[in-house]
Amino acid sequence: MSLPEIVILNESIKPGSRTVIEMPMPKLSSHTKLDMPVHVVRGKQSGPTLFISAAIHGDELNGIEIVRRILALKTINRLKGTLIAVPVVNAYGLIHQSRYLPDRRDLNRSFPGSEAGSLAARLADVFMQEIVMKCTHGIDLHTGSNHRSNLPQIRANLDDAETSDLAHSFGVPVLINSSLRDGSLRAAAGELGIPMLLYEAGEALRFDEVSIRAGVAGITSVMRSLGMLRPSRSGKKPPKAPFVARSSSWTRTPESGMLRLDIALGARVQKGDILGFVDDPNGGFLCAIHAAIDGIVIGRLELPIVHEGDAVYHIARFKDDIEDVVDRVESFQSDYADDDEPGV
Repeated sequence: MSLPEIVILNESIKPGSRTVIEMPMPKLSSHTKLDMPVHVVRGKQSGPTLFISAAIHGDELNGIEIVRRILALKTINRLKGTLIAVPVVNAYGLIHQSRYLPDRRDLNRSFPGSEAGSLAARLADVFMQEIVMKCTHGIDLHTGSNHRSNLPQIRANLDDAETSDLAHSFGVPVLINSSLRDGSLRAAAGELGIPMLLYEAGEALRFDEVSIRAGVAGITSVMRSLGMLRPSRSGKKPPKAPFVARSSSWTRTPESGMLRLDIALGARVQKGDILGFVDDPNGGFLCAIHAAIDGIVIGRLELPIVHEGDAVYHIARFKDDIEDVVDRVESFQSDYADDDEPGV
């Protein structure tokens, strides 16, 4: 029985082949041509079609390196189904080290897009038509934004059974049951019935090795759960079950000034704990920042300059025993800090 045809930009990808398709994008203002490289790896046997996208926000670099390492894995040569990997969706933002497109729009608020709309809408439309609509599953790679770093985490619609299974198979310690945002790639894929995960880890404009290693291991684990790759023969124990956050909130600074942080990502905090201080840069007041809720720190601001009301610490609440969550996070961080490529 012959496998179904996969066509991207009028190019047919045959079973057992591997290719890079240069997807044309609107030119730069200098009239310089710009393309979006799309890596397609197709197995000889039938299976799911998974897309992996990175740098939808042009300053989020971890995902670019994760995709590079995934494509370099030898196990990909024995793939079942099809992998479509796009290392840089927003090349405009990458060039300018910016989250946004030249029109200052957020691409991840512009899906599903429009062929005759803004630059963001046009880019979203071609990505949906040529990539997403030809896939059965998706993983979108992100980092924290605006000088914020994130603990490696999966955000997904965990109320959907298939999506929840994929999220649990990724192997990070924390899952966030996240509602769909209008205009996001995840929402547009959800409208098509495509289960999709959003991996958040690290900080914009920085490579974080723990986040990158965990991302590579997580994607390969998802591909194994989908039957796209053979089960691991490394002899390592499968990842422990993650913990699901039932809600989360940001703690904000009560004053403007210079920020000093005392609590690390993954740490347990209790309501009222001092998380850090804001100092008057001219040598005056010292203002403490107190945790508003009990939970685990899953994100924090890294820039030491703050204004009153700025979001400083992202804290997640859990139904589970908080000590179990802390132990799981610490074990996870230790594993990926010490190993070369765990789980791959």
